[in-house]
Amino acid sequence: MILLQLNLYNMKRIFLGVLCGTLLLTSCNEYNQVLKTTNSEYKYEAAKAFFVEGQYSKAAQILTDLMAILKGSVYGEESLYMLAMSEYCSGNVETAAAYFKKYYQSYPKGRYVEEARFYSGKSLFEGVPDARLDQSNTLEAIKEFQDFLDLYPYTRLKPQSQEMILKLQDKLVEKEYLAAKLYYDLGTYMGNCTSGGSNYEACIVTAQNALNEYPYASPERREELSIMLLRARYHLARQSVQERQEERYRATIDEYYAFENDFPESKYLSEARSMLAYAQKQVKE
Repeated sequence: MILLQLNLYNMKRIFLGVLCGTLLLTSCNEYNQVLKTTNSEYKYEAAKAFFVEGQYSKAAQILTDLMAILKGSVYGEESLYMLAMSEYCSGNVETAAAYFKKYYQSYPKGRYVEEARFYSGKSLFEGVPDARLDQSNTLEAIKEFQDFLDLYPYTRLKPQSQEMILKLQDKLVEKEYLAAKLYYDLGTYMGNCTSGGSNYEACIVTAQNALNEYPYASPERREELSIMLLRARYHLARQSVQERQEERYRATIDEYYAFENDFPESKYLSEARSMLAYAQKQVKE
């Protein structure tokens, strides 16, 4: 929030140097009259005035109308960034992300290119959906931040970018956790296992992949995935045919020691030890 306020302050300070007359004019005329005028220069100055006044939705509407006219002009770069920031401040983060990206692609050496790359990722970050839904935007946001940090490794925005990357990765982990939990909850139900295997096996693969792919996930989420992995191995062993049981009980025992090593003070340790004790009784010395 402080970063956004500073960014807006700097932009508004630039605009204020040339807007004194326009500010008075826009404050005394109807917004609709500005939209109807064919005077592009007047409309652009009005858009800047609305931006300075914090009326971002009005600024965005006017700038959208002017985009085709201003493209390629001396105002093209400034107007595109102002449009992106107006959409962002209006809460239209998906639209803002597209305009920020368009800005840095159109003006790779532009005045606001570093901020545009950052806010492209931040806009996507603020619009990521619930973990149960498609996570394409989450992956895109991570890529935007990673590209940003590759280009600006010493940027003042590095801590915020890294923090958001971790939160985005947690979102992906959450999706994998929910998928693994669904398989685990289905348990011995076979109606969805049209390609062979079992729900417990699917749970094991999904949970293990999540732990391997996202090593920086929160400790709490890693613990939840790890205990689910142990439970799934345990129940898979118990429901297996006799010739597969010993092998799978040994896998359960190995999983227990991995769990204990990673989470020696886990709230699930008592449950885990019960599974260990049962598994040890089922294997030959």
